[in-house]
Amino acid sequence: MTNTGMFFRMLLSAVFRRRSRAVMAVVASLVGAATLFCLAMICIAVPQQMNQEMRAYGANLIVTPLADSENGKSGIDDAMVEHTTQMVSAKGSEKHATYRYENVRVNAAPYVMAGVNPAQVRNLNHHWVVDGSWPSAGKVLVGRDVADAMGLKVGGSITIGYRASDNAASSGQASQSGTDGTSDGQTSSGSTGAQQTQNGHVSSDIMDTSGTEFRVAGIVDTGGSEDSIIYALAGDVDKLTGSTRGVDVIEYSSGASDLTALVNSINDMTSMHVKAQQVTKITASDTRVITMLQTLFWIVSLVVLVFTLVGVGTTISSIVSQRRNEIGLRKALGASSHAIGVEFYVESAVYGLLGGLLGTATGYGMARWLCATVFERSIGFSWWLAVVSVVFSALVAVVASIPPVHRATRIDPAVVLREE
Repeated sequence: MTNTGMFFRMLLSAVFRRRSRAVMAVVASLVGAATLFCLAMICIAVPQQMNQEMRAYGANLIVTPLADSENGKSGIDDAMVEHTTQMVSAKGSEKHATYRYENVRVNAAPYVMAGVNPAQVRNLNHHWVVDGSWPSAGKVLVGRDVADAMGLKVGGSITIGYRASDNAASSGQASQSGTDGTSDGQTSSGSTGAQQTQNGHVSSDIMDTSGTEFRVAGIVDTGGSEDSIIYALAGDVDKLTGSTRGVDVIEYSSGASDLTALVNSINDMTSMHVKAQQVTKITASDTRVITMLQTLFWIVSLVVLVFTLVGVGTTISSIVSQRRNEIGLRKALGASSHAIGVEFYVESAVYGLLGGLLGTATGYGMARWLCATVFERSIGFSWWLAVVSVVFSALVAVVASIPPVHRATRIDPAVVLREE
């Protein structure tokens, strides 16, 4: 029989003659591998899915016109919207929605009206709770705060008035103050200022309740500032104001890996006359949750690693103690310390490999169950992570066996044989 054959025969004999100890070492490696593989799978897959989920809660990037540019008065035109969208989509997947904001009056009370594309807004903001339907021609979607203040119900009517003077400061359209956009063609007497004069005295149309009648298609409840806005089709806002201009805000849900770099690249293009900025409430929440998961992973991994080292090391120490006489006899017969050490290291690696294989399979089952019950998501199997898990388990078992193997190689055969 060759030396290699004899080596493996002795190795198998040592494993099967001390099955209880071998099982303990395998179980220690199994527990460690299962826990670490489960946590690693979750910490890799869940943050990616969370990033996608967080993107469903609105924009993480907004683009607005520079206040001191022509865009600040006329908004962002369609060509610039398309150009900006191309820049964002080049860095990753994107969803976007555009908004044109105008100050309007409802029963003489000031409100903000947004001209939107309902399909874009709906695709971007999955978290919006809409009672009724989204806006359509002649129908508006009102925020919950507006509905509560005005006593509006789905299917009811709302009269919305537009005064160019209300928007003169913000949109620079004072020159169009002669048109209020109402269906009956009413106009306000006029000047380019926010106030008007009549018979030489300053008068105000603050109590003027005239306007265009819309139907309430639905009521939106977000729990945020959106609840105080009235949403209508962009075309209806154009008709109401009597003018067509660019949008005031572009909201993006971007899948870019480096959102800060994307923001800087847009802002560096000064010829675009737009300003990009991150929506911190989305990006900060995303980062905070992912950081918490990663911190938990490292803490639990460290604890599990220590317990695995202790478990495997204690088991190997017990095996060395039981085989003390055998080791002494082999050294007396000429076996070197190196040969004895290699045998124990290989035996430990075998325990680690078996524990790693079983633990990886168990850990994957645990990860699938946790993702399904806690995160309500499925998770795929990662072969490269499985290989790393098995190899790491064997490596940990070998490292844990270093102290007891070192003691085994220092056994004095004379002392052992004298005790016999």
